Amino acid sequence: MTRTDGNGESRLDLEHELPVGEEQVLEQEAELAKVKAERDTLYDRIARLQAEFDNARKRQQKEQNDFRDYALANAIQNLLPILDSLDRALQTQPEGEEFRKGVELIDRQFHDALSKLGVEPIEAKGQPFDPNLHQAVQMVQSDDIPENHVANELQRGYRIKERLLRPAMVTVAQKK
Repeated sequence: MTRTDGNGESRLDLEHELPVGEEQVLEQEAELAKVKAERDTLYDRIARLQAEFDNARKRQQKEQNDFRDYALANAIQNLLPILDSLDRALQTQPEGEEFRKGVELIDRQFHDALSKLGVEPIEAKGQPFDPNLHQAVQMVQSDDIPENHVANELQRGYRIKERLLRPAMVTVAQKK
């Protein structure tokens, strides 16, 4: 602020006004603080968007894997009856030894191919009955097999990874 003295000259009142340089410095510092706050806000938004993008990418990858596993499981379920027929053919006593060896080879190749795809047979005979893995079709009385254990496997069950493709069809023992 300027004042005039008794002689008519104006003079600068240094007590109440900041010099022009200091005023500019304060304005620049305020502007700098404002720009830093905007920068921090933008960095935060970028970090959040990056996290959302990573989560979306992971979710999409998981959905793709689940879809592939489901499609594979569906295809394998259609092949299981063929495998059952091969297993039944091996249980019969054909006349030609060459025929049996051929069927055994096909059966082995089929099982190997399925195991490479992650398909595992479910152990049933002699195991405790588990309704999550076994489908009981009959109760048989037996003193040789512990009660509530699988006495006989009528149809093999399978799972892919941890997912059940088909439960094992079994008979369950009970005490006489």
